[in-house]
Amino acid sequence: MKAIVTVMLKNGVLDPQGEAVKSALGGLGFSGVNSVRQGKVIELDLAEGTDPAVIDEMCNRLLVNAVIESYQLDIA
Repeated sequence: MKAIVTVMLKNGVLDPQGEAVKSALGGLGFSGVNSVRQGKVIELDLAEGTDPAVIDEMCNRLLVNAVIESYQLDIA
């Protein structure tokens, strides 16, 4: 089974990478971009039947900095 963890900075946390991307897009002539938030996607290939609670624990203990990041878990 696959688990997809999408990690984003929480609202209100400064995102300098997102600001750099927004600025670069403007410099390339792309108008109308009001904001950019950059995150990461982590794909886990797990044994069938892995308990989603275990995946949440992986996220909370290692994959996500809960102070500044939030995550969404999708299991396929």
